[in-house]
Amino acid sequence: MEKRKLVIIGSGPAGYTAAIYAARANLEPLVFEGFFSGPAGGQLMTTTEVENFPGFPEGIEGPQLMSYCRKQAERFGTKILTEDVKSVDLSSRPFKVIGSRTQVEADAIIIATGATAKKLDIEGTREGEFWQKGVTACAVCDGAAPIFRNQDLYVIGGGDSACEEAIFLTKYGKKVYIVHRRDELRASKIMAERALKHPKIEVLWDHVIVKVEGDQVVRSATIKHVKTGKEEKRTAGGVFFAIGFTPNTDFLGGQLELEGNGYLKVAPGGTTTSVEGVFAAGDVCDHVYRQAISAAGTGCMAALDAERWLSAQGLID
Repeated sequence: MEKRKLVIIGSGPAGYTAAIYAARANLEPLVFEGFFSGPAGGQLMTTTEVENFPGFPEGIEGPQLMSYCRKQAERFGTKILTEDVKSVDLSSRPFKVIGSRTQVEADAIIIATGATAKKLDIEGTREGEFWQKGVTACAVCDGAAPIFRNQDLYVIGGGDSACEEAIFLTKYGKKVYIVHRRDELRASKIMAERALKHPKIEVLWDHVIVKVEGDQVVRSATIKHVKTGKEEKRTAGGVFFAIGFTPNTDFLGGQLELEGNGYLKVAPGGTTTSVEGVFAAGDVCDHVYRQAISAAGTGCMAALDAERWLSAQGLID
């Protein structure tokens, strides 16, 4: 079985940045960038224009940005495998990483598998329909896009995330509607009050969205009253899922300590996990910021932490 100083599981801004830093430190990292478990390159592979990543004043397409990051990692000697990791064995060192086709041993591991946005199966919101053409799961990432400005926007959810995203969208939308299937918000009292008191926010109680339509982008949303069954087609410029994210940690088999919300637990201000020699970066351990630039930052941190740990163990010069 091949032995590596460092294996990075996952890609996206966190994984590729970790690879860039690790490769430049002569750690010869091996990256499992994923395949069936999610798009290689992470969530940005499903986005259109990214306007808030530094260095691109005119914006850049998400897939293009990830292509640049990938090529930069390869330039310094990173080996990239386009396959998923099925499981890991963290019970002893060197660790074992079991991919769909490849098995390797690793002195250190960086977990950068990200998180998957929770979505509902609504007609018109799926891949190949209006997903990333007016339908998204991150208002902070996408809300400032020109297609949403001065439009009626719809946020699906009833918790803190829905309230936070609705309030954020009021900066850009003409009117923001929170579509909630119940008659009471699940959000914390303070967040609920902020949303309910905002002049540009209206809650559509006891409603769900059943269909999204448009041409090149979203133009309308059909809402349904869950008690009466009455449906109404309304003008819409955007639909935002705000029902949470699921961190991609199943393959770890419970070997690393998690936060109460399921995200990987890391040391405050750092990237070390509950197992010595295993580090985490990006959305798999970040339930607060969830931005490409913050993921890239923690990818850098994880690579530096891994390099220092390997050095302290006498595993590198």
